Amino acid sequence: MNQKKDMILDEEIKVEQPEVSEIPELKEDELETEVPYSGEYWGKLQGGRRKEIPQGLWDRCIECEETIYIKSRQENLHICPKCGCCYPMPAYERIALLSDDGAFKEIDAKMHSIDTLKFEGMSSYNTKLADNQRKTKMTDAVICGTTALEKMPYAIGVMDFRFLGASMGSVVGEKITRITEVATAKKLPLILVTASGGARMYEGMLSLMQMAKTSAALYRHKQAKLPYIVIMTHPTYAGVTASFASLGDLIVAEPKAMIGFAGPRVIRNTTQATLPNGFQSSEFLLKKGLIDRIIERKDLRHEIALILECFSQAGKVKMKTIKATAKVRTVKSATVAKKTTKAPAKAKAKVKDAPKKTAAKKPAKKTKKS
Repeated sequence: MNQKKDMILDEEIKVEQPEVSEIPELKEDELETEVPYSGEYWGKLQGGRRKEIPQGLWDRCIECEETIYIKSRQENLHICPKCGCCYPMPAYERIALLSDDGAFKEIDAKMHSIDTLKFEGMSSYNTKLADNQRKTKMTDAVICGTTALEKMPYAIGVMDFRFLGASMGSVVGEKITRITEVATAKKLPLILVTASGGARMYEGMLSLMQMAKTSAALYRHKQAKLPYIVIMTHPTYAGVTASFASLGDLIVAEPKAMIGFAGPRVIRNTTQATLPNGFQSSEFLLKKGLIDRIIERKDLRHEIALILECFSQAGKVKMKTIKATAKVRTVKSATVAKKTTKAPAKAKAKVKDAPKKTAAKKPAKKTKKS
């Protein structure tokens, strides 16, 4: 009896499954309902023709993983409208953000790198340079020049991470050095916007020499008592962090920017240590004292203008004090000069009136006769 019951239950449970290839017809009221993506479904809905989504319109955010419209992100200063993640900003757009209309004048625009070491690998250095120049419409990874913000003139250099990771080669170091020297000669504040993966290994030791060269130029700028401001963006690493990026009188950074020398993974594998949360982020470095302030990209123009105004006002006050002290010094020197000119005449008069003193003769030494 039990076996018969089991057989009856098995027959009742059996249900005919439709074949996978069969696609049910969809009515008009069902077209608005959500269905899982399937090429066969959508092909049937479009009358056998599948609609392809054009490339370059949508992207998935690396932070929140939301699908965002690329044009809306670009219009939002290359910031994700959902989570506020900052994407790399092209150099010329960054300069436009920090400049008055038509104020920027580029310096050394035609300077470009050459393959001094004849580097060869998966592709040659010359090939990589040509590809990146075509992609970014730039000659190298930094744009330098003079500009003005709210009618306050200053010198600026902006690194672009799209060009070979903004690695520092001979041209990058030379352009940073030259714009620093221009700022020193013209008595201008200097602002550098950093973003780099480090030294450009295609140029070997020549790339590492740029650390010392840029630092020496900045030292002369400092000796001239001129302000130097650094804006660190994501990512700023290696030789750039170890040289001109860390030498600013004022260092600000964008939110969640990764800043350091070696990356967290390298440090973790080398030291076998557990790194703290947020290690090398701008928020972490603000607490440790390397960074003075974190500024949102949308507020960057306004706050940099305030910083420049603060430095200019301090410079005016300093010039006034210098002029005032110079006047005091000239008055003091004039009075001292008058006193010194009159003093010799009185001294001569005293010398004439004074009686002549005769020097007393010393008694001759007696010698013993032998």
